[in-house]
Amino acid sequence: MNNMKTLSLSILLLAVSLAGCVTMSGNYVVSGTLPDGTDMKWNVSTQGRGIYTVRNGMCAAHPGATVFIRDAQTGQELKDESPYKCRK
Repeated sequence: MNNMKTLSLSILLLAVSLAGCVTMSGNYVVSGTLPDGTDMKWNVSTQGRGIYTVRNGMCAAHPGATVFIRDAQTGQELKDESPYKCRK
């Protein structure tokens, strides 16, 4: 009985840990809107997980801004990541 519980728990933990490994790939354009509603004067092109570094940098420079992440080829916003509201 204990072996069955241990096996079930091991499988569950493995599934959860693998689900957390999301690999970002592709080319993206990161842009933003300042807290007063004006557009940031520049966009940044980045690849894969670099979107988080760019987004965090924009938020550090402009607290309260809104950051948009779009696929460079399609122009579609990256679901679940965009738009992102920076903390004030």
